[in-house]
Amino acid sequence: MFGPSRCRVPVRSSTCYNLGVPAGAQPEMHELLAIDTDAGTRLDRFVAAHCAELSRARVQDLIDCGMVLVNGKAAKASQKLRGGELIIVRAHPRAAPHAEAESIPLDVLYEDDDVIAVNKAAGMTVHAGAGNVSGTLVNALLGRGQALSKGGDPLRPGIVHRLDKETSGVILVAKNDAAHAKLGEAFRKRAIQKTYIALAQGVLAEKSGRVELAIGRDPIHRTRMATQRKSWHGASIANPREARTDWKALAKIDNTTLVEVQLHTGRTHQIRVHLSALKHPVVGDTLYGAASELRVNKVTLPKLGRNFLHAAKLGFAQPRTGAWIEVRAALPRELREYLKKLCDAAGESQSRIDAALAGYL
Repeated sequence: MFGPSRCRVPVRSSTCYNLGVPAGAQPEMHELLAIDTDAGTRLDRFVAAHCAELSRARVQDLIDCGMVLVNGKAAKASQKLRGGELIIVRAHPRAAPHAEAESIPLDVLYEDDDVIAVNKAAGMTVHAGAGNVSGTLVNALLGRGQALSKGGDPLRPGIVHRLDKETSGVILVAKNDAAHAKLGEAFRKRAIQKTYIALAQGVLAEKSGRVELAIGRDPIHRTRMATQRKSWHGASIANPREARTDWKALAKIDNTTLVEVQLHTGRTHQIRVHLSALKHPVVGDTLYGAASELRVNKVTLPKLGRNFLHAAKLGFAQPRTGAWIEVRAALPRELREYLKKLCDAAGESQSRIDAALAGYL
């Protein structure tokens, strides 16, 4: 008789690129015995409960591949146990993940021997992660034969900072490890200047302002970040980190405000969280409270299909020479067209908005 054993196989995320398992690699074998009190338990839940180091997704993969046998036969994840079954789990080892080259066009704004600055389109993920295994900026860079730094995560070669998937604009990438180290230090010391253009919902009362609120994981909605608030009845945001955002109003268009944002820290979703905390979420950002559609003078504007947030300018010291370099990315066509529709609905002069955005169009 076999007693319940705990799996001891190190697990990597299932949503990544994987090399083939090396020849001769042997799977870890685990034998589990279902007892009377396990009757009615689903097979996948039973295995996950007794193999603490295997995620539910990994268990599902093993079952789908026929690597989990119940009394010597392959079974479905939903099979209910009766008690007394012998379950064999064959957990094949996984090779180290790596990013693969893909032929994807890129808008290169600046390039030298150490760095490359790209105008990332909205909708493109920077690197592989949960639910994104291809079509990333990293895939595109590798697809152009680009040499990238290799000192970090093999799924994130060259990546020293990120932009949200639905945020467009300038992103800086390191070509070698020395440049990666210098740029990483510059970001940590806040020596990189990052300027964004955003359209905020509602009219900001002041001409400029600063938001200094720590940001952490929302304790209720785990896909969101948040600042601390009283309505959680004692719950706290996870791992709060200091964050500072400075903003300046460029123009008011009916019930929206076009703002220039200076980012002094680089927290996940920082601008989106801070503007939402001011009760002025980024237009299009329904995750943080923006309306799905704007209504202006009885006109309902079409959905934007992305967040109105664009990384317009990035300044940095060239990691080898120290020379100051400033890279700009013009406001994307879909955002300019949205502003035109907004101005038309509000009866506003497009030229006034263009003047407010001088240097960003």
